[in-house]
Amino acid sequence: MAENQNIEYKESWRDEYLKWICGFANAQGGTLYIGIDDKGNTVGVKNAKKLMEDIPNKVRDTMGIVVDIDLSQTDGKDVVVITVPVHDYPVNYRGEYHYRSGSTKQLLQGAALTRFLLKKTGKTWDSVPIENVSEDDLDKESFDIFRREAVRSGRMSEKDLKLTRKQLLESLNLYDDGKLKRAAILLFHRNPEKWITGSWVKIGYFLNDADIRYQDEIHGSLMMQAERTIDLLYTKYLIAEISYDNITRIEHYPYPKDAVREAIFNALIHQDFAAGIPIQISVYSNKLYISNDCVFPDSWTAETLKQKHRSLPHNPDIANTFFRAGFIESWGRGIEKICTLCKNYEIPEPEYTVHSGDIMLMFSVQNHVKKVTEKVTEKVTEKVTEKQNMILDEIGKNNFVTAKQLSETLNISLRKTKENISKLKAKGLIRRVGPAKGGHWEVMKK
Repeated sequence: MAENQNIEYKESWRDEYLKWICGFANAQGGTLYIGIDDKGNTVGVKNAKKLMEDIPNKVRDTMGIVVDIDLSQTDGKDVVVITVPVHDYPVNYRGEYHYRSGSTKQLLQGAALTRFLLKKTGKTWDSVPIENVSEDDLDKESFDIFRREAVRSGRMSEKDLKLTRKQLLESLNLYDDGKLKRAAILLFHRNPEKWITGSWVKIGYFLNDADIRYQDEIHGSLMMQAERTIDLLYTKYLIAEISYDNITRIEHYPYPKDAVREAIFNALIHQDFAAGIPIQISVYSNKLYISNDCVFPDSWTAETLKQKHRSLPHNPDIANTFFRAGFIESWGRGIEKICTLCKNYEIPEPEYTVHSGDIMLMFSVQNHVKKVTEKVTEKVTEKVTEKQNMILDEIGKNNFVTAKQLSETLNISLRKTKENISKLKAKGLIRRVGPAKGGHWEVMKK
């Protein structure tokens, strides 16, 4: 039998193998065979009887646990068999916490160690209490957002929302022994970064992977981030196709707003805040990435995410509050909902990439700007001059083009180019999006 999660082979004993025993105890338990090589061949040990006495004592003295040790024989060769049970509490070897993963042993450090200790003690990361913070330190606007959305969703009644701030926090299970949990700070404090590094969102618009044109940071409570991230994406970063039904203005964005909202809310509640890295959103002309650090259940893959699965939020207290506000579903249906929305919107389903410590979602749409420009050109040929049509064509090819570049490309004076741009703006056919320097053009449809 090959080495695996629960089996390890060693030709001879060394005291450093106590770390392997520690790793088994902290994971699923396992068996360590002394006298078998890595290929599973029995080589035997000469000092088996002494090891039978020494190893249990060393395990007890260094880790405070008891293991079963037996002696077996294969082809007349002695093999020492050490059976390690799984332990419900954290086991350390000389202050170090080791963990068995697959057929390897890992030394737990940093965020991984924090997650392990919390799991062994029955706590989640967001349920840990914070000292010296009271409900009076929390942000009124964040509570207002929650109350408004909770009533709108129907998941809390008007009567429920007349509770005092403290009563509301208690009803959301955001206290632990009279102290506010990390979840409460993240959800309702205006500056959670005072306690939790990286608890914010950053957005960038990229021309290509190496060229970022402009960017923004969204700080504040998660209630604020949830609302402001969506607003910023759909007012500054995403280009809409504009049409009119009589006098009614119709905006068609490249991605369904409800799907993007669900994806961002999922990133906020599943974020591994212990990593200290903000959620990152990268916007391109034809794709949008949402990336966040996270902790997946063992053996989960991108395929697992799209299948029917239980709801397993990394931050259940944050997830519960988002659910009460009507931001998310509670049955692990978020990804199914996103895929259905994209299908109905007639764009590809999002692609998920799962790494050991993070997940990246990609929305994509093909040639959105080109299609918008083609439709605009069809509609406005009779309303604009030849030079203005040329400007529209160039903007369609590159919506970051400047007036100076247009002047040089089209061999039109800079003054005339600017005049034509002003006329196109006045007709509602183009508009400038983003900052004066580094912004881009949005082609309209009328």
